[in-house]
Amino acid sequence: MAGKVFFSVSMSLDGFIAPESLEGFISPERQDDPQLQRWAAQWMELQQWIFPQRFFRENLKLGEGGEEGRDNDIARETFERTGASVMGKRMFDGGEQAWPEEAPFHTPVFVVTHEKRDPWERPGGTTFHFVNDGIETALDQAREAADDRDVRIAGGGATILEYVNAGLIDEFSIALSPVLFGSGIRLFEGVDAGRVALEPVRAEPTQRVTHLTYAVRER
Repeated sequence: MAGKVFFSVSMSLDGFIAPESLEGFISPERQDDPQLQRWAAQWMELQQWIFPQRFFRENLKLGEGGEEGRDNDIARETFERTGASVMGKRMFDGGEQAWPEEAPFHTPVFVVTHEKRDPWERPGGTTFHFVNDGIETALDQAREAADDRDVRIAGGGATILEYVNAGLIDEFSIALSPVLFGSGIRLFEGVDAGRVALEPVRAEPTQRVTHLTYAVRER
């Protein structure tokens, strides 16, 4: 049986999943740029719930120890359910600079792009495949690779929105973080609200964030 297609993101209380676009700033020679540093500080604040978790630390080989509890369980469950991921080219470009040599996915990743490029294999089981035929082809390939596990639409925001508006998302989870951005990349900016209906699945508050899960239905 085919798994679900889902996304899982952290979001600020005012609806943003990332600071303003960093296009043009992701390059090794600009690592000390003040704008890039402000972006990184905001992003770290948004994601603060995940960094102390034992599973996250182990997965990125950041050392032993870390918190255990529901936040840690959710991080692990999200990883374990994912048999393949899909992402946009902009997210890949940023990650190519930022991810460690052993990228944190440990599954096939399908990058939606116009760039023609051979698969890029990393240590630890992550192989990036570059798909030039649009989001549905990328999803078809990810489903096949995932077997009976789920496919995660990893991001960024524009790619997630494309899948939502195409009616291709079954479920999503938001870690609602107690921060305010004021501006940035909104999760649902441009959503086809006349097509998408949501069904609450669960809400799980922790000391750090509130985890919200919704099933997606066609209106």
